[in-house]
Amino acid sequence: MGWDQLFAKKPFKALHAESTGEQHLRRVLGPVGLTSLGVGAIIGAGIFVLTGQAAADHAGPAIVLSFVISGIGCAFAGLCYAEMAAMIPIAGSAYTYAYATMGEFVAWTIGWALVLEYALGAATVAIAWSEYLNNLLGGIIPYQWCHSPMEVSLDGVRGVINAPALIVLLLITLVLIKGTRESANLNAIIVFVKVGIVLLFIAIGWQFVNGANHTPFMIPAGTPGHEGIFRHGWGGVLGGAGIVFFAFIGFDAVSTAAQEAKKPERDMPIGILGSLVICTILYILFSYVLTGVANWTEFKTAGKEASVAYAIQKYMPGFGWLATLITVAILAGFSSVILVMLLGQSRVFFSMSNDGLLPRVFSDLHPRFRTPYKSNLLLFLFVGAFAAFIPGSMAGDLTSIGTLFAFVLVSAGIWIMRRTDPAVHRPFRAPLVPIVPLLGILICSGMIISLDHRTQLTALAWMLLGFLIYFGYSRSASKLAH
Repeated sequence: MGWDQLFAKKPFKALHAESTGEQHLRRVLGPVGLTSLGVGAIIGAGIFVLTGQAAADHAGPAIVLSFVISGIGCAFAGLCYAEMAAMIPIAGSAYTYAYATMGEFVAWTIGWALVLEYALGAATVAIAWSEYLNNLLGGIIPYQWCHSPMEVSLDGVRGVINAPALIVLLLITLVLIKGTRESANLNAIIVFVKVGIVLLFIAIGWQFVNGANHTPFMIPAGTPGHEGIFRHGWGGVLGGAGIVFFAFIGFDAVSTAAQEAKKPERDMPIGILGSLVICTILYILFSYVLTGVANWTEFKTAGKEASVAYAIQKYMPGFGWLATLITVAILAGFSSVILVMLLGQSRVFFSMSNDGLLPRVFSDLHPRFRTPYKSNLLLFLFVGAFAAFIPGSMAGDLTSIGTLFAFVLVSAGIWIMRRTDPAVHRPFRAPLVPIVPLLGILICSGMIISLDHRTQLTALAWMLLGFLIYFGYSRSASKLAH
């Protein structure tokens, strides 16, 4: 068991055997269910919060173009994910792809990094879900029961536990244990509600669009407070794209359900790319209407997070009820994001456990429901502890850095496999290789570099902990090593 093991690749025969072996998951998801999973993961609160923020700080009305650029950037990674998911239809997403293309150590590295995206992401969203629920209910939940012990209110009340965050995580965990079909059905209902509310805002808001608010379309050079290169003109459009890019994060979670797709070679590309296309169109229309109803300069003082409610209440008389519906849409968005993130993380752990890199408990399936129920319960304890006792602000951009790292490695994996395994059957082929994966690598690497140094250092510390676990346990327990 030498150093060669670090770069030992998992054979394709072994990967495909897993999908039909004793530890197989039920194949119950079709293209509609997978696309719904993608839309559920992508559309969270980002569309409501980030649009006004990016317009006010960087792009102005040209935030529409920022969404176009971000959508194209995600499409490069999405095409690579689609090829991998159709070629290697196994639970585990980027972890599994890395194992087949770059070896065990890289696979472990990305599997550990995905905890930042899925588990930490679910905890952070659950904390935000708690806050929005209390706002919708008029603040009836006492401060100490919806905040962590590390938070203190302005009048000196210290938090005890974030109970709503813990409760929503428990309820969604129970749904996931019950079965993937039930989880997908619940997600489809949530997606229907939140997309319906987004479409309602677009349809009603369209009649209140004032063309003067879109002129000039880009923030002119010399505008006070916008002197930086990424705060006006095309530079501002790119700066805005960097912010709203994170509103697209989540489509990769579709690939974690590859082992539960009825016909993965057909359904996975449809689910991944279909969800990206739907969300990109919705984002473009939403941002056009929002910046047309209210002038982008007002979002600086109106509160970027509340920009949608502000635009409705000031410029759409008679539609104040729509602002309440937007809060409902945000809650629905958060709920489906939590569901898909927990689903994705449990499937990554399932694959890592099947390979021996994590204890067997993470791949034990429920005898009736055929879901990794022990993994779901352990994940609830970890994510629940974070959501209940740690403030959401501590998560920072860690979720984004884990996601972008996965995008980089999947894009690189496509390029590598086209050279090392050209004869492998590919039901879906990403076009223009190596241009598409190279652009995916460059764009996502640039996003990682643009994140603040504290986030990068925290992510590095997390990865060092992962390396200790790998060399202390996983390397010797690996099935591939034996």
